Amino acid sequence: MIKVIKNGTVITMDNKREKKFEKLDIVIKDNIISGIENNYKGEYDEIIDATGKIVMPGLINCHAHLGMSIFRATNDNLDLNTWLNDKIWPIEDKMTDEDIYYTTLLSCIEMIKTGTTTSNDMYMGRSGILKAINETKVRLMIAGTCIGEYKKEVFDNYEEFYLNNKNNEMLSFSIAPHGLYTCSKELMMECKKFADKYNIPIHTHFCENESEVKTIKDTYNTTPINALNDLKLLENKLILAHCTFIEEEDLKLLKDKDVSFVHNPVSNLNLGCGVADVITYRKNGVNVCLGTDGQGSGNNMNMFYHMSFVDFLQKGKYKDPTVFSSYETLEMATINGAKALGLEKEIGSIEVGKKADIIILDLSNTEIYPTPDLITQVTHNVESNNIDTTIIDGNVLMKNHKLLIDTDEEELKKKIDSIIFNLIK
Repeated sequence: MIKVIKNGTVITMDNKREKKFEKLDIVIKDNIISGIENNYKGEYDEIIDATGKIVMPGLINCHAHLGMSIFRATNDNLDLNTWLNDKIWPIEDKMTDEDIYYTTLLSCIEMIKTGTTTSNDMYMGRSGILKAINETKVRLMIAGTCIGEYKKEVFDNYEEFYLNNKNNEMLSFSIAPHGLYTCSKELMMECKKFADKYNIPIHTHFCENESEVKTIKDTYNTTPINALNDLKLLENKLILAHCTFIEEEDLKLLKDKDVSFVHNPVSNLNLGCGVADVITYRKNGVNVCLGTDGQGSGNNMNMFYHMSFVDFLQKGKYKDPTVFSSYETLEMATINGAKALGLEKEIGSIEVGKKADIIILDLSNTEIYPTPDLITQVTHNVESNNIDTTIIDGNVLMKNHKLLIDTDEEELKKKIDSIIFNLIK
């Protein structure tokens, strides 16, 4: 099956190309980008006309909790610990895998409609998550989540899940201890053993707020990065979510390490955690990417919305408009995210040989018109109604704003309402 995206203005995110964007045709054979040409005249089975539209890689959300869609915008006037302990965890304890199927399904539809093609999830209820992923065909890094003390059965269950699903091309895997401040040292070491055994990343919350940093320092008698070093976790591929408070001196320990920081600006602002120093992290060679967190604190999974905060916050923090650019922000949401997940050879940019994870934007509506600077426009002004088409692994999941997966959205909303009523009553 050959699909051709014709006549679009393409932002490739391929820094080997001379131009950041240009008029190009993209040829997709099955699920792979097989050609990028100025004017393709070869054979095809389907033409997708992108005349007057923007074509770019699908966005990559590097820290999310897809099952938390029922907690959307529940963080008002609550600090992180109060929100988790009093509002979230007691309800999550009652959620079934079936509940998580529906709540994840809602998040997957939100991803498709807002241009996100890959997400790095951290949640329980893997059978429900897997069912939602199989139905919607979104790309996912799925986690073996754990918290508290080490429990062998938790690892045995995830190992069985991993072995049964490791050949699913839409899935990649991580082991995900909740955080150094909520997991025992034994649990962290068992996570390292599991990651070593199967060569998968460790995905964890890290230095989200000052209270967490203090707890880690009290527990490990050193700084958080040094604690990772003492546990030998810096030998592993790490995906560290938040990283709002990292001491600059400690960044030297990350030199030549496979460690990525996931910036979650909206969640950190909502929970009063602070603003991560992305500029300093990048100057020290850290790969910084972007996440939404769950909808409970991030409010939504629209990565374009979350992108719009990134360089504004850094410019405000430094009182200098030159410290960060819109293109660097776009890198965080695309190719940097792919690097964080270890998928940079497959996704994150539009290049021959990569998977066809592509979105098409329509910027013709009055409220976003005109477009004198395309990259800034895309980074700061795109909203969900500008997402015209979403293609994941060569599958057209939304076209001309119409969702093409077999899901009744109105029935799904009724199911979500029922779940909320039953859990919160």
